[in-house]
Amino acid sequence: MVKKRKKGNSESNISPVEKSIKVSEVFKKGDAMTKASFIILGLSAIKNKQWAKGFAYLTLEFAFIGWLIFSGIGAFTLLSDLGPNKVAHTGIDSQGIPYTVSPSNSVVILLWGVLACIIVLLFIVLYWQNYRTTKHLYYLNREGKEIPTNKEEFASLFDANLHKTLMAIPLLFILAFTVLPTVYMISMAFTNYDQQHATAFSWTGFQAFGNVLTGDLAGTFFPVLGWTLIWAVVATVTTFLGGVLLAVLIESSGIKAKAIWRTIFVIVFAVPQFVSLLMMAQFFDQQGVFNNILMNLHLISSPINFIGAASNAWIARTTVIFVNMWIGIPVSMLVSTAIIQNLPQDQIEAARIDGANSFNIFRSITFPQILFVMTPALIQQFIGNINNFNVIYLLTNGYPMNPNYTSAGSTDLLVTWLYNLVFGQTQKYNAAAVLGILIFVVNASISLLAYRRTNAFKEG
Repeated sequence: MVKKRKKGNSESNISPVEKSIKVSEVFKKGDAMTKASFIILGLSAIKNKQWAKGFAYLTLEFAFIGWLIFSGIGAFTLLSDLGPNKVAHTGIDSQGIPYTVSPSNSVVILLWGVLACIIVLLFIVLYWQNYRTTKHLYYLNREGKEIPTNKEEFASLFDANLHKTLMAIPLLFILAFTVLPTVYMISMAFTNYDQQHATAFSWTGFQAFGNVLTGDLAGTFFPVLGWTLIWAVVATVTTFLGGVLLAVLIESSGIKAKAIWRTIFVIVFAVPQFVSLLMMAQFFDQQGVFNNILMNLHLISSPINFIGAASNAWIARTTVIFVNMWIGIPVSMLVSTAIIQNLPQDQIEAARIDGANSFNIFRSITFPQILFVMTPALIQQFIGNINNFNVIYLLTNGYPMNPNYTSAGSTDLLVTWLYNLVFGQTQKYNAAAVLGILIFVVNASISLLAYRRTNAFKEG
């Protein structure tokens, strides 16, 4: 009578005994196919009749080797110097025929080089996954457990390994549209890619970082960074407090037709943001409605340049903050309203019995509850304001221009300055890449520090 083998566990549920198995044991004590799987991927799976998985590993390995021979090695070779020809030159060959050598296209070379690096990393992941499969099959054979069939392996993709199935396509899109562009942009920061080197450029190390932090662009970077942080703090605080106060006011017992008041303010939020910003740009124009109203009321004798090229820097900045309040307060009002409506009424009634007035209740109960719930959203809003491209670009376009700055105006944020460096007259692509990295560092540092200090994080 044949003894039935025990059912084996799947790769997604590894036992402690299997975890204790070392690489050396798998290689030394495994059979020939197991040992060969360290070089030729998928052989162990094929030997154990897991045909689909085994041939998938094998096909991907041969595809990688073919790509490496016919394309990958060349991509890595060109990546080392981003192309041999930095300038176009002409000459006459040995037969007396004139020729022209065009400069290397470093943009394409860098892109393919970065893609080649990602492909190699993906193959390393594939190799590690093949080792895990080989180790798992070795463990099942050693313990005398049943090897999952192809049908069982396929069924696990919609059961125990469903998370892998669902994440496969999103991860591919993330690699193609997030990881690849991000690594490409970071790589560009270590080159001299600018208007003078638009076709062929070279690696320059940290030279572009030095130019932004201590060189020619330092006189622009630090003032713009300072204004960006001031703007982010003021814009976040004003919209938050304005929304809270508006929500408290509407929810007061003496206010009637609360739904109508909420609808009036939500209309601002319902209109697309770029429409509101373009409308407000016309409203505050030197010949716009607001100046006409002030002049008709005899409050001013001549139009004020709020957001134009010749306006005062702080007048333009104040106008931007005011317009941002107009756009951002309704959002905070809606969230605050939801929180206020769900506050524990027994706690408020107890406070009133103890003699607390409306202001004391707001200060000690309502506001702390709103702040506790909205703190993570406020941090996110703060980071969003650091990167708030729309408000500045559509309202002021960075004006007024500052003669002490390079490609930036007095209302420009880091993100709009980055845009100017890429699409403006200077076209300092490497400096823009450095700026993108520094913006990420600022955002990541602030987010990490702020989130870790919130009560919501500590109690989560």
